[in-house]
Amino acid sequence: MNSTNQVFDTVAQALRTLARLTGFTYNEINVLLYYFIIPFTWMILLDNILQVQYFKLAGFIFCIGFYAGCRDFRKYSDWLFFKSVIFLNFFNRFGSNYIKSSVWICLSLPILIYTILFYLAFNSY
Repeated sequence: MNSTNQVFDTVAQALRTLARLTGFTYNEINVLLYYFIIPFTWMILLDNILQVQYFKLAGFIFCIGFYAGCRDFRKYSDWLFFKSVIFLNFFNRFGSNYIKSSVWICLSLPILIYTILFYLAFNSY
């Protein structure tokens, strides 16, 4: 097994474990993490960088509105997860595959963004 597959399997297993521990499905955990938690932490870091409170406030208001308006989170998560799979499979035409695209877009790209945001948030210019 190559390292990309190992990374994918490790992350997928961690998400499955988190799903089991929380009572959410695997798809729900994916949606919560990649569409809510990670972006919200980026908003917190942006607020820190810009010394404002707007981004996390907007994210919080969005989450409250989403929570109030979403009638079936499990069904929504299944739909959004399916759309995410379609998006990741789009890169197959460029020589990638679902596993490679998942690792690059869902793990490497967020790590890169976190690295930049942490640098900007916690290093003086």
